[in-house]
Amino acid sequence: MRIGYGRVSTRDQHPEAQHDALTAAGCEEIFIDKASGKLASRPELSKALLVANRPKDQLVVTKLDRLGRSLEHLIDLSKTLHDRGVDLVVLDQGIDTSTAVGRMFFQIPGSIAEFEHALMSERTRDGLAAARARGRTGGQKPKLGPRQVQLARHRHLSAATAKMEA
Repeated sequence: MRIGYGRVSTRDQHPEAQHDALTAAGCEEIFIDKASGKLASRPELSKALLVANRPKDQLVVTKLDRLGRSLEHLIDLSKTLHDRGVDLVVLDQGIDTSTAVGRMFFQIPGSIAEFEHALMSERTRDGLAAARARGRTGGQKPKLGPRQVQLARHRHLSAATAKMEA
């Protein structure tokens, strides 16, 4: 039995293209999550894994990054599927873990996806450090200017002093 799984990262994204590809690939049941690939808890993936539990079943995804961004997670998932006799099929990358070549190639895109994510995080950290070095910090701009802060403090102190004297 072919079980399809898809995932979109945000609520604004639409899973229809993945659903259509999984249907065209002959998936009898399709599960779609709307969650980040980093999240460990993805309810629809859990359901798909409950259904894909017999030897010769196939878990089908459109792209490997739909399963997750962590190579460690992908390898653990692959091992779980392998132990059950369930094959993983990745449509866009032509990966089918029922073959030795498919098992080897399964790990290559996962490594690249993890590397790409690490580079993106590194670039973000570098950009934030460069901004801090130029005196810019993240977050919302202050609502009050220095003069307004000074007036507010003065009024607060005056009100507190008046209360204590009363």
